[in-house]
Amino acid sequence: MRFGSIVIVLAALTGIVSGASALDIKDVTFNTPGAGKVVFSHKTHLDKKIMKAASVSCKSCHSTLKKADNGSYSMADMEKGRSCGKCHDGKTAFSVSKCTACHKVKDITYQVKETGAVHFSHAKHLKDSQCEACHPALFATGPNRTFTMAEMAKGKSCGACHNGTKAFAIEKCEACHPTKEIVFNVKQTGATPFSHKKHMALYQCSACHTKLYAIGPKKHVSMVAMEKGKSCGACHNGKEAFAVANCAKCHRVKEINFKVANAANVTFSHTSHLKMYKCSSCHTKTYSLKNGNKPVTMSEMNKARSCGACHDGTTAFTVRGNCDTCHVR
Repeated sequence: MRFGSIVIVLAALTGIVSGASALDIKDVTFNTPGAGKVVFSHKTHLDKKIMKAASVSCKSCHSTLKKADNGSYSMADMEKGRSCGKCHDGKTAFSVSKCTACHKVKDITYQVKETGAVHFSHAKHLKDSQCEACHPALFATGPNRTFTMAEMAKGKSCGACHNGTKAFAIEKCEACHPTKEIVFNVKQTGATPFSHKKHMALYQCSACHTKLYAIGPKKHVSMVAMEKGKSCGACHNGKEAFAVANCAKCHRVKEINFKVANAANVTFSHTSHLKMYKCSSCHTKTYSLKNGNKPVTMSEMNKARSCGACHDGTTAFTVRGNCDTCHVR
C-alpha cells in the first residue's frame, strides 16, 4: 500500500511537470489611463538572445507558480523599484523613464477653426527632448484643454518652450499654422491673388493679424476705403509699399477686342496705355469697372465720349479721321 501511494504521488508530480512544460504564455495588454495600451511580451523577455542574460526566467518575475494578485502600479511606483522598475532601472534594463519604449506615441492634429489643422509631431520633439519635458508639468497624458495664443505668449502650453530662446517663438505663426495663397474674386476686375508667401518674406504675421484682418473669412473692402488706409491701404499707401492706386499691380489687365460692324475690329491695349497713364485716367470717370460696357458710336466719340475724351487731337490723336490707326484689318 505504501509503495502504491508513492507511485500515485509520482504520477501526480509527473502530470504537474508535464502541464508546466505545456504552459501557454501570451502577451499581456495593459490599458493605461491617458497613455494608451502597453503590451508586455513574455516571448521577448524569455528570449535569451534578445535579453542577453541567461538568468532571465519565469522566476525572475514570478515568485510562485500561483497566479499572483497583480495590482496597478504608477510610474512613480516603478521609479522606486516596484513592478517593471525592479529590472528597468537603467542598469539591468532600460529605465522606465524611457517612456516611448513601452508607450506608443503618435502625431496629434488640432483643428483650429480660424487657421485650419495644426499638426504636433511627437517624433520631431522627441529628437531633442524627453517626455518629462512636457508631461505632466505642461500637459496631462491624454486629452488637454485648448490654450489661446495669448496664454501661450505668457508661457502656457507650447509657449513654455517656444519663447524664442529654447525654441522658435510662437510669434512665428507659419511654423505651425498653415498659410495659403488667397484669390479674391472681384466681380468688376476678375480674380485678384494675394500671396502670403511674398508678404511673409518681408513682414511678420502680426503686421496684419489681427490689427487689420481677423483670422478667417474676410469681408469685402472697397478701393475707396483702402485709399483711406483700410485693409491693404494701411501699408499700400505709396510709402511703405506701392499705393493701391497702382491698380495693375494686383488687378490683372488684358487686351480687349471690340467687334465693329461694317468696319475692321479694334483692339484696345491696356499695356500700351498703362505706359503713359494711370488706371484712374479712365476708370471710373470714362469707363465703369465692368464687362459689357455699352457700345459707343464714332459720332459720340467726336463729342468727347469714350475714347474721344482723350483722343481729341490735343491729349492724343483725334478720333476724327486716321481710322486705320485703330481699325486694323
